[in-house]
Order: sequence, then structure tokens, then C-alpha cells
Amino acid sequence: MAEPLHIGLLIFPKVTQLDFTGPHEVFTKLPGAEVTVVAPSAAPVAANGGLRFLPDATVDSAPGFDVLFVPGGPGVGAIMEDRTLLQFVREQGLRARYVTSACTGALILGAAGLLKGYRATTHWLSLDLLSWFGAVPVPDRVVIDRNRITGGGVTAGIDLALSMAAEIDGPETARMIQLLIEYHPSPPFASGHPSTADARLVEEVRKARKTLQQQRIEQVKRAASWYCG
Repeated sequence: MAEPLHIGLLIFPKVTQLDFTGPHEVFTKLPGAEVTVVAPSAAPVAANGGLRFLPDATVDSAPGFDVLFVPGGPGVGAIMEDRTLLQFVREQGLRARYVTSACTGALILGAAGLLKGYRATTHWLSLDLLSWFGAVPVPDRVVIDRNRITGGGVTAGIDLALSMAAEIDGPETARMIQLLIEYHPSPPFASGHPSTADARLVEEVRKARKTLQQQRIEQVKRAASWYCG
């Protein structure tokens, strides 16, 4: 019997739940996968928006993982300021076969020194920040560079996980999972990315997120000095 594939998904307060739940749905359908949800403590984790998740393990009790996955969300800033959690991510990532993220989870990987010299992507609002960690920002939905696989904003986590399924068990398995979850997007509006959205709308979103983004820039600058300086 083949050894199980251990997949660890890190969650934290104010995580974007779809960053996490989309890939989780795909990973749990991967043959031979053992999926573990890890959090800073054993307490329920409140995602951004209030949905709560109960972790399977804490960072202190987690086993080593073959695949490390890190989602994003407003809580990313606090993780980048937490050296203990960054060290956990770094140690897991250095041992893992694959190091992966969705959305701004890539900033956590970067802050842990795991993206230096790698091509990577993240949410479009934070894409340029990857360069602070020595990564090469790429504005693609999914970016694969050796064993680093990163996904763009939020919903791209599903694409990321399906790409991972193809890497691990082949395209046929990935296609089957995609069919099972009926991942057949046909959005009602062509406004899901700055390349297709109206320029006025893009500017409105930038203005609405200006304060958060400025705070994130300062957090990235501080974090970049720890493992990437």
C-alpha cells in the first residue's frame, strides 16, 4: 500500500474562508490524501466574516507535511508579525514536497523566506509586494515554479488545488475532481480581475482598500528583514 500524502492547511483568525475551503474541498478528494487543518491554538478559528473552523492540530502538535498550504485574508498581517508562526511555516516548507498558497497566503510564504528566487502570484492588490521577499511577481491565476505553487486571489485557490491534484496524481484525477465539484465557472460579470474590470471600478476598489494596503506594505517591509534581508 502506498504511503498516504500528508497535506497541511494553515488557518488563522481573519483568514478568508474561501481561500481555505475551496482548496480543502479539492484536497480531501485526492486519493490517498490525509488532510490536516492546523491553527495557532486548538480554539475555534473565526474567519473574516465570522465563519468558525475547528482545527485538527496546533502548530505545536502538527506532524510534518508533504504539502503545505497557506491561505490569505486580512489576518495575514498578524501572521507576518509573528516570528513563532513564521518559523513553523518555514520549517514545514523546507521539508515539504510542495509549498503552496492561495491569495495573500503567498505573503506569509514570502515572509517565511520560502519564495526567494521563485516566481509567484497572489491577489492583484498585493502582487507587487512579493518582490520585497525576493520573489518574482507573475500576474497569472496559478504559478508553478519547481515545488512552489501559488494561486491568485481567493477563487484562484480552487485552480491552485486542481493544479496540485494534477501534479500529484495526474491530470485525469484532477479532471475527475473538477467534474465531481462541478467547477464550471460562468460568472455573471467580467469584473473579476483588473484586466477585465472597468477602470473606474478598479480605482474604487483601490481607494476602498487604501488604508489596509498601506498597513500591509509596512508589515511586509518589517517581515522582509527577518528571513529575506
